[in-house]
Amino acid sequence: MQYAIAAAPPWWSRLLARVSGAEGRAVVRELRPRARVTPYDERPPTLTDLYSARRLDMVRLALFLVDDLHTAEDVVQDAFAAVCRAYGTSLDGLQDPAAYLHTAVVNAARSVLRRRRTARGYTPPHQPASAPVDERLLLAEEHRTVLDALSQLTARQREVLVLRYWSELTEAQIARTLGLSRGTVKSTASRALDALEKRLEASR
Repeated sequence: MQYAIAAAPPWWSRLLARVSGAEGRAVVRELRPRARVTPYDERPPTLTDLYSARRLDMVRLALFLVDDLHTAEDVVQDAFAAVCRAYGTSLDGLQDPAAYLHTAVVNAARSVLRRRRTARGYTPPHQPASAPVDERLLLAEEHRTVLDALSQLTARQREVLVLRYWSELTEAQIARTLGLSRGTVKSTASRALDALEKRLEASR
């Protein structure tokens, strides 16, 4: 499966412009999930529907959080498994599958990062395996610069920026996903953008 992005200017370029002030306070919207699924027919969505509609978006989201494609795919599998354990394949009682899935992916990514930090206490720093062709399509040099800068932010700052600018969640939705207040989301995003700008300037 290919993970190549659309030809439109990538979100990290717009994010760079955003933190550099080149576009004022414009909202970054690039590299968002392009093909939103049309409303389901009259039947409620099932786990299979959710998987077909959102898997690729969730892999990309996880990739921005864990910075490794294979790990990101595992994170998404774990997230879907968590959804299945909680609500079954029919998703009975799940009011907002997409929101629940975002939370499951973030939580699974956090678990991976915790295990990675623990492992680093006993082994050399994590070295991702050689990138396959499809990952290189996604992670061109300009992309890598921004991903490297993102990786230097705190986990919360990275989560807030990725959920805001990749997943295009509102402050209220991010607050629910991360279990934070809207004020904390807003202040975290502001500090994260400032920190990201400094790291990107230092890398030039």
